[in-house]
Amino acid sequence: MNALEVSKKMETDAIKFYVEAAQKMQYPAGKKMFLAITEDERRHLELISLLIRGMNITVQDVSPMNNVKTVFETMKGEMMQRVAASTDELEALKVAMEMEREGEKFYQKALAEAKTDKEKALFRRLAEEEREHYAMFSNTYTHLSDTGNWYLWEERGVIEG
Repeated sequence: MNALEVSKKMETDAIKFYVEAAQKMQYPAGKKMFLAITEDERRHLELISLLIRGMNITVQDVSPMNNVKTVFETMKGEMMQRVAASTDELEALKVAMEMEREGEKFYQKALAEAKTDKEKALFRRLAEEEREHYAMFSNTYTHLSDTGNWYLWEERGVIEG
């Protein structure tokens, strides 16, 4: 199986996992984040499928961080409330972080081995997006598991005065 076919399977598995995780998530912003990232993974799958079929693709400079930031901004009031995360929710976030970390490693390796400019552009973009997804999941995990410190570092209220 070549890197594009492995990528297609990885993205398909990620979509399935993130949809299921969103359904189980009680934390509203976490649920919306999983759904937003699911859409990113669907876009990845479409780009990979087009490249496999030999279609002409254009890898757009998309920012998953901006998409999810919009979700969180619209829910700021709900986020300010202390949320008790279930063990399952925290575990789903840990699994998601590991998936994204492994995805980034895979795409970096695929980038190094890519033969065409289109493959290189796609794998570079996918690696960048996987890194951003990891950061979002990690931030959410910290918010849910250690809210006090999360506010200290994210809001910087004490540090910046």
